[in-house]
Amino acid sequence: MLLIQSASNPEELDAATAADGSTFSDWVSYDRTIRDSGVHVSGESLADLTTATTVRVSPSGERLITDGPFAETREVLGGYYVIDVPDLDVALDWAARCPGARGGGSVVVRPVANFDA
Repeated sequence: MLLIQSASNPEELDAATAADGSTFSDWVSYDRTIRDSGVHVSGESLADLTTATTVRVSPSGERLITDGPFAETREVLGGYYVIDVPDLDVALDWAARCPGARGGGSVVVRPVANFDA
């Protein structure tokens, strides 16, 4: 799984250019390339962070709901791709090609757990 971490607040981005300098067409091109390659399994861009809701459950079972995550971080999960590749090196190549890996952003590469094995 490629977890795309944005380096800045999504509300500060204009419609044409992201904080990392990538454009909408950069993302369209990357998305088309990853889909056409045959490695794409799934993926989505996430809605603005201001639409998030966090749920916590206390030890007593009480549910606490708050608006958004309030993490002390400059990175925000902006979306993900699930890809099917033969090894970590290939996954790292796809992550490095992702527009989200530029300009202070990052792409975290993690295997999806397989509990059937």
